[in-house]
Amino acid sequence: MDKLKDIMAKQITREEKELKDILRFNIKKFRKRRNWSQFTLAAKINISTNFLADIEAGNTWVSAQTLVKLAQAFEIEAFELLKPENYSTKLEKQREIDPNKEILSKFSNDLTIVLQDSMEKALKHIKKQYKIV
Repeated sequence: MDKLKDIMAKQITREEKELKDILRFNIKKFRKRRNWSQFTLAAKINISTNFLADIEAGNTWVSAQTLVKLAQAFEIEAFELLKPENYSTKLEKQREIDPNKEILSKFSNDLTIVLQDSMEKALKHIKKQYKIV
């Protein structure tokens, strides 16, 4: 009985991972079609850039509300964000074309987050210095 539970838990984990992969692939696809940065998309749907980066990295999941906001921003139906559309084949082709693209993308995302944080700190400092509410 315990072995069956272990097998079921692994199966759920694999299925969840596949669904996260589909979602993150589709978010990136729709975002890049519009030439939006993570910062731009995050601002449009009122979430942090860090949270969006975690979603696109497959590190976290989204609520139904966030899924709907993403779909509205992209002007699509929410189910389209969970539609496979041969995502694994496309990812493999991208890796074949430029194996460093994934590393550069991660670096770019990390740099965007650092710059956003720096800008927020600078803005707070300016507001404090000039007593802007």
